[in-house]
Amino acid sequence: MAHACIHWFRKGLRLHDNPALMAALRDCRELYPVFLLDPHLYNDARVGVNRWRFLIEALEDLDGSLRKLNSRLFVVRGKPEDVFPELFTKWNVTKMTYEYDTEPYSLSRDEMVTALAKQHGVELIYKVSHTLYNIDRIIEENNGTAPLTYKRMQALVKTLGPPKRPISPPSLEDMNGVKTPCSEEDEKKFGIPTLQELSGDAASVGEELFPGGEQEALRRLDEQMKRTGWVCSFEKPQTSPNSLSPSTTVLSPYVTFGCVSARTFWWRLTEVYKGKKHSDPPVSLHGQLLWREFFYTAGVGVPDFDKMEGNPVCTQVDWDTNPDHLAAWREARTGFPFIDAIMTQLRQEGWIHHLARHAVACFLTRGDLWISWEEGQKVFEKLLLDGDWALNAGNWQWLSASTFFHQYFRVYSPVAFGKKTDKNGDFIKKYLPLLKKFPAQYIYEPWKAPRSVQQAAGCIVGEDYPRPIVEHEVISKKNIQRMKAAYAKRSSKPSESPKKNQR
Repeated sequence: MAHACIHWFRKGLRLHDNPALMAALRDCRELYPVFLLDPHLYNDARVGVNRWRFLIEALEDLDGSLRKLNSRLFVVRGKPEDVFPELFTKWNVTKMTYEYDTEPYSLSRDEMVTALAKQHGVELIYKVSHTLYNIDRIIEENNGTAPLTYKRMQALVKTLGPPKRPISPPSLEDMNGVKTPCSEEDEKKFGIPTLQELSGDAASVGEELFPGGEQEALRRLDEQMKRTGWVCSFEKPQTSPNSLSPSTTVLSPYVTFGCVSARTFWWRLTEVYKGKKHSDPPVSLHGQLLWREFFYTAGVGVPDFDKMEGNPVCTQVDWDTNPDHLAAWREARTGFPFIDAIMTQLRQEGWIHHLARHAVACFLTRGDLWISWEEGQKVFEKLLLDGDWALNAGNWQWLSASTFFHQYFRVYSPVAFGKKTDKNGDFIKKYLPLLKKFPAQYIYEPWKAPRSVQQAAGCIVGEDYPRPIVEHEVISKKNIQRMKAAYAKRSSKPSESPKKNQR
């Protein structure tokens, strides 16, 4: 009997280091590589135009690679519970494989798909390859709870040893005797959609700096790994938030979409480090991959990890609701050029430096606007190419001093912080060209410029560019007191340790 198998591509949009895809090829006569445009995950509220474009390119790249193996990608639209039963019947499927995913939605979806597969007599196989380790193992090693400090995470990982080595992509030899039948009707029905079809903002898409896809991911990885000195001496905080071209690897979007596997990245670094003096975690590049693992583990082990309420590790704060302030932050209209330039870069390019993320996240939450980190989380999820559920939730909790980080009295200045690495405000001039004629002494605080200087610069503050929406010196002091009160309330409560989600 011919065995028909679906490999369900989700985040692992690649052929290399894809153990679930290799499992699909065992005892398989007909292979159907499927990507599902699940409306819960892929909609205009959650996916901005840059993310749509990156996804489409990753799918085109994947389809191209599969065609070289005499196969192809089927892009299917709809809810998994509607789509899969139809496909199981249409293609006489006996087996389905996928890469394990730890997000709460994914876990509940996969439970439902498992039940459907059982009803249709379809064997399900999943493999861990989106993370360095099996996250459940880390939690098990830590007595059933998520480690809440990086040091603890490092100790746990040490006992587990290095991550598994990545596996090679399937070759034509592996595809021997495997075919992917595709009718004319399928060609039309399961083709890769265009940006116009998927995004309401397709017309507004800007210049592309980070094209999606596995080939581009591996090319970038190769390029970065050739810079052995830079790789060995890389230290996360010692990079600049407002350099005009990125001062970090910008491999994060490719790791998020799984165009490059984290294990491949890890082992390539190991090769570069071999026999050389190099930086160590948490600041090294290995350290960055472990941070990702840390937040993934917290995302599995902490209930309601992406919310304040019901989240047992998160400080409960009386955030304000201020739609006007939120919109001004989101739309780069705060009147603080450093903040607005960063938010403009985010909207245009889909990427900002991690220290720039620190600055705007602190500003929105405990620094200036006192708006909940959950609101910022939504904006980042939509606009960041590397918006990743667990990392996004974890970093927002960190930067709002709600979880993990507790020095709430250390506030980023929306003026002084940017000046440290960019005295002239070149970054501001690039993203807010309206301000580019302001002299350096006023570019971070244009409202302080005399009227004659504003006129000469062709930009009147309050008319052409907004006045600051808050007075930083005053409000940040007040907010520190509010944070102090939230902490005092927290320490008067008996502490509970979060138990792992029952599943």
